[in-house]
Amino acid sequence: MSKTVLVVGSLASAMLLASMAAVLTAKPGGGKPQTVTLVGAGDINSCNQKWDRKTASLLGKIGGTVFTVGDHAYPEGTSAQFRDCYDPTWGKYKKRTRPIVGDNEYTTSGAKPYFDYFRGRAGERRGGYYSYDRGSWHIVVLNSICEEVGGCGRSSPQGRWLRTDLAQNPTKCTLAYFHDPLYASGTEHDSPQVRPFWDKLYDQHADVILSGNAHRYERYARITPSGKRSSARGIRQFIVGTGGTARGTINGPDEPSMQAKKVGAPGVLKLKLGSGFYKWKFVPVEGRKNYTDSGRARCH
Repeated sequence: MSKTVLVVGSLASAMLLASMAAVLTAKPGGGKPQTVTLVGAGDINSCNQKWDRKTASLLGKIGGTVFTVGDHAYPEGTSAQFRDCYDPTWGKYKKRTRPIVGDNEYTTSGAKPYFDYFRGRAGERRGGYYSYDRGSWHIVVLNSICEEVGGCGRSSPQGRWLRTDLAQNPTKCTLAYFHDPLYASGTEHDSPQVRPFWDKLYDQHADVILSGNAHRYERYARITPSGKRSSARGIRQFIVGTGGTARGTINGPDEPSMQAKKVGAPGVLKLKLGSGFYKWKFVPVEGRKNYTDSGRARCH
């Protein structure tokens, strides 16, 4: 009889311990996976045009983290241009912005006004690259103005940092953004100097890369660093140089792996990042609602 009681007691203890462990490891909200929002663009502000104000108004209607992919204040990224052009529009959302620097900011030595304006939100001045997490996603922010930060190659300070950061943050879903796209339609904006970024991100099964520089919207199929389509392991690239500066042109053929393109549609890209998936929607400014692009995909 005593043996039976002992077995029952042991079973009850095990069930109690399992219940306590479940409570300790449960996620807020009853374990429901958290979906977060990223929204933004690059190539944003110039005091002599209106589109930056209109794209900024979209940010006021869409919650979440604001990403920027460089060239915030044209043409030189001076302190006055950040104060008079960027701050009254997109600057309203600085507290929820995670930026990356573009080439125009470096027109002013060391991109000093950019780093002064965003302070710690822009990473360390000597590099400007950093990472953060949102929901179940790891977000990597890289500086593609390679000559200003000791290069972008595997053995550069930034390359070594990227390798360490990805190794220390092994998540199912990874997104990266930097100013210059590896591929862009036409002949003006391909940026081979960022291929080492792509190589390492591809090796670590990253899912999405966001870039700017080309003043238009483009969405790509999942591709390898060499540009070949790969639904199994490829990275989907978005070009979102639609923040409000002068609308660009395309001088040359479309990239073979490009799936969507729009020139002359200022707007922002809204991303919903969930547990194992992402959704995208390009949101044009008011009065330009004749174009949008949306979809959903799983992480690798």
